[in-house]
Parts: sequence; structure tokens; C-alpha cells
Amino acid sequence: MTDIKAVVRAKHPDIVLTGTVTHDRSSKIKSVSEAGTDPTSGKFFYHIQSSDFRQFEDGLRNDRTIGEFERVIETGDDKAIYSFEYTDEAKILSPVVSTSNGVILDMENDGRAWILTVWMPERTDLVHLWDYAQQNDIDIELLRVNEYDSLGTADAGLTDSQREALLVAFETGYFEEPRNATLSEVAADLDISQPAASGLLRRGIKRLVISSLVDDSENSD
Repeated sequence: MTDIKAVVRAKHPDIVLTGTVTHDRSSKIKSVSEAGTDPTSGKFFYHIQSSDFRQFEDGLRNDRTIGEFERVIETGDDKAIYSFEYTDEAKILSPVVSTSNGVILDMENDGRAWILTVWMPERTDLVHLWDYAQQNDIDIELLRVNEYDSLGTADAGLTDSQREALLVAFETGYFEEPRNATLSEVAADLDISQPAASGLLRRGIKRLVISSLVDDSENSD
């Protein structure tokens, strides 16, 4: 089984909470994966960050995709967990992911569309998300997909961070000639500094070389 992490961009005015984040540009949203992707609960839970929760809740009251809502608990000065019930007008992506045995890891609005990071047990499971988008006139685009078994069955001694850095660099075209991505762009995708990204790639490539090209008798690392 080859599990994947995919980054997807989806755009439609009736995707849940679109009206709210348009009203409160400071807000950031992330699903509570243990509960937020359950399609049968009737309630969906999200981590919310906002500089002004009054403005955020004003947006909720005027958001046609949201019915009842509740601020469940405050987890910091500008952070809280909310529960939402959706209206019939809402376009809901999380149940589609859930019924494919996937999880939404992150959900963020870039001012025009939603950027979702989803984990799926198989790449082919993404077809369910595309089918739903087509049926509901949602503009959808695959930005990136990382296949975590794509480096072979052996782990080559790579750490998880090294493996992810190598996969991101590969997917963005960092290893192409000429390069389609810079080191700073790879670092931005990994959400780390450029020196940290350089170190992960350098050490990861070294481990791959040792695993693939160096005899065990020569491998003293």
C-alpha cells in the first residue's frame, strides 16, 4: 500500500466557511481530524485562530453554509475550538475524504480558495474527491502529492524529515535540469528555513548514496 499526502486547491463560494473567512481575513482554520471528518456526527469541529472572534462570529451568522455553531473551548488568546452544523447549501469536502478512509490534515483559505492537505491510503482514492468536485461545480486543482513508498521498500536509513524533504524537492522539480524550483521554494513548502532544508537534502542524498552504491563493508556511517 502506498499512502499519500496531497495538497489540493478547491474553489467555490459555497464550500463551508468561505463566507466567514472572507469576512474575517485574520482567521485561520484547521479541522480537528479525530472528529471533524466524521460524516455522521452532524457536527464538525475545527481549530480556529482569529485576532477578533466577534468579527469571526459575525461572519458565521451571515454565512449561508453554517447553521448552528458553538465555541467549545478557548485554547489560547487568539485560538479556540468551534463546532459547526452545516446547512443544505454547504459544499462539504471532509465527508468525501472520510469515506475514502482519509483525513484532512490542514485546511486554509488563501483569500480566493481553500488549500487542503489530505492524507489518503492510496493515490487512487483522490478520484472520489474529484468526482464530488465535478458533480458540485467546484474548481479543484492538485498542487502536490507525496507518495511515501516512492523511495522503495527499504527506508535507506532516511529519517521522516529527510524523506519528506527529498519528496517535496522531487515533486517541485528541484532536481530537474534546469531546476523548476529553488531551494528557498522547497524550504517554504516544508515550512522550514533554507539552511535547514539544505541540510535535510544533503544528508538525505548521502544516505541514499550509501544505501544504493556503497558496499556494506565500506559503509561505516
